[in-house]
Amino acid sequence: MNKITKGLLTAYLLIAAVNASAHSAPDVPDAMDLDTLVSAFGWDFDSAVITTEKVADNLYVLFGVGGNIAVSVGEDGVFIVDDQFPQMMPKIRDAIGDVGGGGIDFAVTTHWHFDHAEGNLELGPAGTWLVAHENSREMMKQDHVINLVQVAYLQKAYPESAWPDITFDDSMRFYLNGEAIELMHFGPAHTTGDTAVFFRSSNVVHMGDVFNNSGYPFIDAGNGGELNGLIHFCRQTLANIDEQTVVIPGHGPVSDHQGLAEYVVMLETVRDRLLSLIADGATLEEVYAAKPTAEFDASFGDNTGFINRAYTSLTHRPVAVDRQGQR
Repeated sequence: MNKITKGLLTAYLLIAAVNASAHSAPDVPDAMDLDTLVSAFGWDFDSAVITTEKVADNLYVLFGVGGNIAVSVGEDGVFIVDDQFPQMMPKIRDAIGDVGGGGIDFAVTTHWHFDHAEGNLELGPAGTWLVAHENSREMMKQDHVINLVQVAYLQKAYPESAWPDITFDDSMRFYLNGEAIELMHFGPAHTTGDTAVFFRSSNVVHMGDVFNNSGYPFIDAGNGGELNGLIHFCRQTLANIDEQTVVIPGHGPVSDHQGLAEYVVMLETVRDRLLSLIADGATLEEVYAAKPTAEFDASFGDNTGFINRAYTSLTHRPVAVDRQGQR
């Protein structure tokens, strides 16, 4: 039995023990609207600046407010991954123009969360073809509370004009601008509808928030996100790239194969510690006290939200709530 198989077996045994134990779910803060959330995060769309980094010929990353945007420009048009907010779109369009692009022809959203998909509200009515995993499209059609632990946000259903026009289940390909662009889904992770976008000719992948390079990841456990799924998604991505691949995270600076591999080590180490603590009956407060992330905090920062959502994903399954709030 190899090390990976042993590790999976240990995880499954611990999960069985966890499922046999009772754990109370953490409280959900009162949900904010977008204006209140933007203020709480200290975002200012008016003063925000878009910066651009070239990662390959005709392939760029835009940094602004919200998730990192990948931009492919060429003879076939403009293909982007994630689109931030409508308020940022004039600056995003200017940045695309600065690298030789015109109108945005295709916009893939790596998942349905507001800071990656809210730009759909402008791009859809403007005629951009919107693309996402089928689960993300379904989530965009309804109201959902996103529990960010310190705060919560009520993401309202998008109008039909902002829903993805094209969806997929496991994988799909585009052939644009001299690229084979492959979209792949490896199951529930950060959300239930995450997409990794591989620019095969350029050897670049955009992972959305499955890979956070600005701190600990957020796992949307209240809407089906899973720590084990996050690890699986990252491992499957590693299996589809090589040591020279440029890795674009959902947030934070551009990384590489080694950066993603080290991120997986952190996730697996913390996961195994959490499972052991939970199997012993530890409450969330006792898990915090055990400091399961201690040696990683200097690099990843505040662990409050990560531990809370990771613990929840390992001890609970989300309860379906209809739009009137009835269980």
